[in-house]
Amino acid sequence: MHELGIVTHVMKTLKPVAQENRVTKIGSVTLQVGEVSGVVNDLFVDCWNYFREKDPLFSGAELIIETLPAVTFCENCKQEYPTVQYGRTCPYCGSGETYLVTGNECLIKEITAETADDEAAETEEVEEADEAEEAAEAEEAEEAKEEPEA
Repeated sequence: MHELGIVTHVMKTLKPVAQENRVTKIGSVTLQVGEVSGVVNDLFVDCWNYFREKDPLFSGAELIIETLPAVTFCENCKQEYPTVQYGRTCPYCGSGETYLVTGNECLIKEITAETADDEAAETEEVEEADEAEEAAEAEEAEEAKEEPEA
């Protein structure tokens, strides 16, 4: 079950990137997984869901998997074709002189995350809103004092 190894490798790869960018929480990770990579998506998601809860940085993070189609190139006729449908034998010329172009990879495409800067900005926005509300309340109280009672 290499899904377990891939999940731990992805997390280990993202940790230094998160530190460099002051990431405090990862919201989602999008992976591009090749059609013939051998990764079983259901097992992969199960491993992800287990390990994400072991680290506060990944807790609750969604895993998004995009499947990359497998494409093979024929050396003989210089054509590309879908690997899963035709295998190693070129459907155009029948040659076996082929190689896989794409479809065996597992790539980190993108992550969504919260940073320390985001949290500071959110705190600042809340503080500014609180200050504005306090100023409005003080102004209303001042106006109430100035109005004569009838």
